[in-house]
Amino acid sequence: MDPRDTSPGGPGLDRRALLKLGAAAPVVAAATASGVRPARAARRVETRARIVIVGAGAAGLATASRLAERLDGATITLVDARKRHLYQPGFTLVAAGLKPRDYPISSTSKYVHRGVDWIEEAAAEIDPDAGKVVTASGREVAYDYLVVAAGIHLDYAALDGMEVERIGRDGLGSHYHGPEAAYATWQAMSRFVDEGGTGLFLRPATEMKCAGAPLKYTFLTDDRMRQRGTRGKANIVYAAHSASLFSVPIVHEKVRMLFDDRGFDVRYNHVMTGIDLVKKEVVFDTPDGPQAVGYDFVNVIPPMRAAPVVRNSPLPWQSGKWARDGWVEADKHTLRHPRYPNVFAVGDVAGVPKGKTAASVKWQVPVAVDHIVADIAGTTSDAAYDGYTSCPLITQMGRAMLIEFDYNNNLTPSFPGVVAPLEELWITWVMKTIALKPTYIAMLRGDA
Repeated sequence: MDPRDTSPGGPGLDRRALLKLGAAAPVVAAATASGVRPARAARRVETRARIVIVGAGAAGLATASRLAERLDGATITLVDARKRHLYQPGFTLVAAGLKPRDYPISSTSKYVHRGVDWIEEAAAEIDPDAGKVVTASGREVAYDYLVVAAGIHLDYAALDGMEVERIGRDGLGSHYHGPEAAYATWQAMSRFVDEGGTGLFLRPATEMKCAGAPLKYTFLTDDRMRQRGTRGKANIVYAAHSASLFSVPIVHEKVRMLFDDRGFDVRYNHVMTGIDLVKKEVVFDTPDGPQAVGYDFVNVIPPMRAAPVVRNSPLPWQSGKWARDGWVEADKHTLRHPRYPNVFAVGDVAGVPKGKTAASVKWQVPVAVDHIVADIAGTTSDAAYDGYTSCPLITQMGRAMLIEFDYNNNLTPSFPGVVAPLEELWITWVMKTIALKPTYIAMLRGDA
């Protein structure tokens, strides 16, 4: 049997497993996107509390929706200027030519719960001592509870010589920059697939959203070349920022073996510091000093930090590994700020050991909401986030591994015996490319 067979009965799934998945697929998709077990119905709590949520991305919208369903009489306010909502898990699919350019794009207004106010301005200042947020126009918004869901800042400026307006030209790709850049990256990648040369892939040394995305895109580029019969014309280089390809040791080993099987040139402890767009070279900081690596196609993934409005507030960690980049200090289980107990952090901006994925958002948000509602009701909550995250790691067209794990790097498969976490399966591909987006949208509306 062809190991590249992507049919439902292909390798990795016997008939019994396939039948079980036929019934379980919607639930599997929900588990992949969330890690959340069904919550018991809760009565609405009457309150006049003022709750401000900074950020109307996935975490902010999901938090607002859940709070609006749990509270009666609260003033819930979203603060964010972004009118477009971007389904960021779709960027990799666009950049690989698997989805159209507008696939990740929708309108923020579609997901703002009817019981929520939306101030369409950026937050310019967060003052937890005064209990207020100041918007770009100078408007002051007081709160009793604050949820920081400000997402992540892509720090392209930290890369010497990088020019985001040139993405898509002269072999320069960077699919994280947005859907338009993802589409331009696909065009640049497609030219490379036809012409060959050196393809250079990397990730930053900072915390980052969806740490599996650089690996997926490397696999997809390789598979595109194999489909077109041009793989022999290319050298694929993967520059790992550390001595590992993935933070979970058993997953690192699996990916290492797959990379070796595909013939990738892996360079460990290479951290990108700059790029020469004329010479087509990326400069890396390595244990042996700066090194330049030439490319014909490169997918640049910049350092990632908390947004400036968060970094410039009192909320970030004051010391430790998350202080430098401004991640919000938070208890890793409750998401509550230890110095400002009426402040919570959810999503990418939270300074916790895991959790910069949409799957983590889906599990973090119910925990933070449960603690806020309990505070308002004068009770306590035992809800806890254990670090669950998931990564549907595409390894070739029609095949992906479903990697689910927690703070302790334990693999936490939702369907043990059916979806094995380190097997390249057709059903995981279907979940990633088809099932996850509807589940994600349900999450935004507080329904999943």
